[in-house]
Amino acid sequence: MRYVNRGIFIAAGVIAVVAVVALLWPKHIAGEERRADAARLMNELMSGKVAVGGPFALTDASGRERKLGEFRGRLVLLYFGYAYCPDVCPTDLAAIGGALRALGPQAAQVQPIFVTLDPQRDTPDVLRQYVAAFHPSFIGLRGSEARTREVALRYKLFYEKVGDFIDHAAFTFLIDRDGQYVAFFPPGTRAERMAAMVKESL
Repeated sequence: MRYVNRGIFIAAGVIAVVAVVALLWPKHIAGEERRADAARLMNELMSGKVAVGGPFALTDASGRERKLGEFRGRLVLLYFGYAYCPDVCPTDLAAIGGALRALGPQAAQVQPIFVTLDPQRDTPDVLRQYVAAFHPSFIGLRGSEARTREVALRYKLFYEKVGDFIDHAAFTFLIDRDGQYVAFFPPGTRAERMAAMVKESL
């Protein structure tokens, strides 16, 4: 597996460790098994010793199947979340939109993708309106519960539904022009910082 400009994400990874502790171990997530799953996935993501990511096919808001492979030749910014997320998701998606605007004409070389972790509530109409609020080039994708979990686990992303709330790791994954995972941005990454890092991979 190739890792492009991996070094520039070391500092981001350190920040992510702190962020993940807060995101993955909130008080209402009980049980050693779930905490162990979260820690294992985070360790696999951070270690660089296991494969992360890979091809997937999900459905967009118009009902069309979209495959990761169709974006070959462009970088992809991939984010997993849900439309009813009260704070983390909209903050990170706004940063992705801001980074694309900061890139100017170069933004045409980057495809932002949002995958919902809540396909039951995030209907096609909800998904379409939600992603459009952050940037017109965003594509929102959804799948069955089983397919969604399969794709999320490929990216070592832990999430757990608790009532109407979904606890999830809030990472923005950078995928290169060949569809290979490069690295991730931790939650709260500023748009300017994201744009600068993306430029280094263009």
